[in-house]
Formats: sequence, C-alpha cells, structure tokens
Amino acid sequence: MPFLLVVLILVSVGSIALATYLLLEERSRRQVVGRAIAGSDPSQIRQQIVRTSAKRLDDTLGGRILKRAPSVWSQNATIRQQLVQAGFDSANASTVYAALRVATLVGLPLLILVLLPQKTFFMATVMVGAAAMAGLIAPIWYLHRSMRLRQEKIRRGLPDGIDLLVVCVEAGISLDAAILRVAKDLVYVHPDLARELLVVNRKTNAGVTREEALRGLWERTGVEEIRTLVSSLVQSEKWGSSSARVLRVASETLRRKRRHAAEKRAATAPIKMLVPMAILIFPALFVVILGPAVLNIIAGFSGK
Repeated sequence: MPFLLVVLILVSVGSIALATYLLLEERSRRQVVGRAIAGSDPSQIRQQIVRTSAKRLDDTLGGRILKRAPSVWSQNATIRQQLVQAGFDSANASTVYAALRVATLVGLPLLILVLLPQKTFFMATVMVGAAAMAGLIAPIWYLHRSMRLRQEKIRRGLPDGIDLLVVCVEAGISLDAAILRVAKDLVYVHPDLARELLVVNRKTNAGVTREEALRGLWERTGVEEIRTLVSSLVQSEKWGSSSARVLRVASETLRRKRRHAAEKRAATAPIKMLVPMAILIFPALFVVILGPAVLNIIAGFSGK
C-alpha cells in the first residue's frame, strides 16, 4: 500500500510541524513575559507584555491550510473558551486545535492500517474504527486535562496571591498597582496566576473598566474561587468598603476550603486502597501464608 504510506508520511510530517510551531510559540510567549517581568519600568512592562508577532499565521502557507479546518471545531465559542482556560489563548489556537483533531482522526486509522497486519476484513475494520475513535477522543481528553491541571495550579496559588494583594493594599498601593506588583512577584512561583494578573493589568491600562477586567479573569480561568472573589471585590468597590478586608476574608476562606479538601481526600484514601490491596497485596499474602501448608498437603497425598 504505497499510496497509504505516502499519505501517512505526509500526515506525520504535518503533525510534527504543527507541534513544533506550537512549542516555539509557547516558548516565545514565555520569554516575552519573562522579559516584561524583569523590567523595572511599568510602562516598559506594559509594552513588552503585548505579543509582538511580525507576521501573522494567517499570512503563511500553514495559516491558509489551517483555515480549511472544520469550522464547527475552529469557530465554536465553547471550544475557544476551553482553549483559553487551558492556556492556549493565541489568535489561531482554535484553528490549530481543529487541524490537530483532523490530523489525529485521519492519521491514526492510516497508521493502524499500514503498520499492523490484519488477517481478516472484520479485524481490519475493528482496528481502524477503534483508531478513529481514539483519534477523535484524544485531543478532547488532552484539552480537558490541560484545562483541569491549569485550574488546579491557579487554585493553589490563589491564597498566596491574595495575601500579597492584602499586604500591598494595606501599604497604601492602589488595587491596579498591587495586581501588577503581585504578578511580578508570583511569576516564578505561580506563573499561570501571574500571567492572568498581567492580562488584567493590561486590560485596565487599555481602558477597560476594573469590573470587566476582573470578570474577564474568571472567564479566562474558569476557577470558581476567582468568581466569588471577583464578585466580592466588585460589591466592595460599589459600596465603598475596604478591599483589603474583602481580600483577607477571601484568603482565609480559600485556605479553609483547601484544608477541608485535603481532609476529604485523606478520609477517602482507605476506600481507594481497597482495590489495589485486593489485587496486589492479598494474593501475595495468601501465597506466603498458605504456600507451605499447600506444599505439605500435596506431599502427604503423594506419599513422599
């Protein structure tokens, strides 16, 4: 099947090229954010945070190819929001994601068809169908996994960030300047949270109201704790109450919730250990305890 082999090679090369592009784009973005954080002038930081791309992906050959990806995947608002929450917030992230789904959906069945020998037509059909199903589900699973891991990272760093915000606000710094300062301090400890705080600062400097920028923080992360915090900050700003008090209460609440979650996981650990113990530990114990007795019984019946 030389034609299928050629198609498989082309699909593999295209997938490797797309993966390389995404890796370089992510590395470039992190370098830009790192240079921005290293600066001391706030105006210089704001200029360096903005993405500086000399040539858009739409103007390249790869961009024209990616435009032919299924629009039901690349123009879906839900998928775009999930990509942003997973950390893929570039302008062409949804199009690249749609192209990768097509590549896995077509490439995996071709790979199975070419490399694995099938003796019967039924077996070949089953293997190709299973590969197509795996190629369809794998990108979705990876996206949801990346989104869940990133939300967990942001959730873990949120109490520390709020504590730093409390310190900055009580020291007399405005909330906008405190957000920028905390983002600079958290860039190495909690980079995902620092990046989102930088986005909030960039929006407010661009003329977006603080309420809209904070609500956008929740939409970009999908963390429920941030939604509660944003609602509290908006209400405190409307009623003129102290933002430091709201932040302090939110920090204590988040730490209490995290402690309760850890206690819950510790309480459910014995139940989760039953299956591994029943499968792995108990058979070994039975062999050690009952093994000599079984050997003696066999020796007695055999007359030796």
